[in-house]
Amino acid sequence: MSLLDTSPRHAVPAAAPAAESTLHRLLERVAGRDPGAVALVDAAGEVTHAELHRRANRLAHHLRALGVGLETPVAVLLERTAYLPVSLLAVLKAGGAYLPLDITLPPARLRYMLADARVPLLLTDEAT
Repeated sequence: MSLLDTSPRHAVPAAAPAAESTLHRLLERVAGRDPGAVALVDAAGEVTHAELHRRANRLAHHLRALGVGLETPVAVLLERTAYLPVSLLAVLKAGGAYLPLDITLPPARLRYMLADARVPLLLTDEAT
C-alpha cells in the first residue's frame, strides 16, 4: 500500500455540509442517538450526553444574554472537570469562539493574553 492509495477503503469521505459538521452539531447527533450514554467522567462522577447538552444549553443561553454571538471570543479558565467541556460546548452553541487558558500560567501572563485577545468575557469558577 502506498501513501497515495486511492482505493475506496482508503478514500476520504466527502465533507458534510458546514452546518452539520460543527462540533456541537455532531455531539448533538450523538446525544440524540443515545442520550443516556456516558459522555464524560471526572472526579465528581459521570455525565451523560443528555446532561452534557442540558448544562451546555443553559450556559449558552446565558452567554447569549450577555452578548456572546457570532465569533465573540470568550476566555475559558477552568480546571479539567466536567465544567470545562460544558463551557467549551456552551461557547460554541452560543456562536462564540473560545480561548482556552492554562490555569498554571502566571497571572501576569493571563492578563496579557486576555488584553491581547480583547476578550470581553471570561468563564471561570471559584476554584480557579
